[in-house]
Amino acid sequence: MSEIEAQLAENHQVLPFDPPYFGKHATLGGMVASGLSGPQRPWSGAVRDMVLGCRVINGSGEILRFGGEVMKNVAGYDISRLMSGALGTLGLLLDISLKVQPKPAFERTLILPASTAESLIKFNQWRASLLPLSAAVHYDGAIYLRLSGNPAAVEQACSQLGGAAAEDAICWTAIREHKHAFFDQEAPLWRLSVPPATPCLELAGSTFIDWAGAQRWLCSDVPATRIREAVGRVGGHATLFRGGDRLGEIFHPPSQGVWQLHQRIKKAFDPNGIFNPGRLYPAL
Repeated sequence: MSEIEAQLAENHQVLPFDPPYFGKHATLGGMVASGLSGPQRPWSGAVRDMVLGCRVINGSGEILRFGGEVMKNVAGYDISRLMSGALGTLGLLLDISLKVQPKPAFERTLILPASTAESLIKFNQWRASLLPLSAAVHYDGAIYLRLSGNPAAVEQACSQLGGAAAEDAICWTAIREHKHAFFDQEAPLWRLSVPPATPCLELAGSTFIDWAGAQRWLCSDVPATRIREAVGRVGGHATLFRGGDRLGEIFHPPSQGVWQLHQRIKKAFDPNGIFNPGRLYPAL
């Protein structure tokens, strides 16, 4: 358990976006800067959705404050959300205000046999339902579902869905922290973000479907250009998450319009290019 988790557990609270910590010494600033969310993200929101405010030092040495500490204090442009996923390229985070939630009263994990194609159809149906889902993944011929909330509602949903019970805490912690057997492979690991209803992508390798179809982990030796072309055709983007050629493009190349926005925002916050040059994109 990370130090952040331990502090929240004392107050019976959780971070709604279920972030990965990748070690017990994870920091709040690193968590926000990386912008990574865990299995609960489709139902509770991303890191940026939970940032209420922050205080940063920009590239000119100025201390800036954005947002507030409670929802009613957040007005105007929500600049604080820009820090989520910026990888420290816009400024130095001094403090951050985040929304938290009470720990769910009850949780249950189910395993249901299904092919990849069947799981995507089911995920699409369940997204439009009132089931108390908090995670949905598919791997190796099976769907893993986590249901959270009121005990009566969770039990009713379990009866409706069927399947077999599983060890929830072990299963979801392993997935979130990349300790699941899938992530123990030598091939480069790609993080694919696609519209959730996207059919199976014709890419060689091993796939782990998360976020009810919206996030797909791919272990593959397929060239980066082919992976990005396939993902781009369905309106998604591909990130080389681990391994592979670390000297090439790590993040999916942005469109011309998005690239211009990146440049303008970087110039506004860090005109002299002090903070993490080249960390997000080589020319930024």
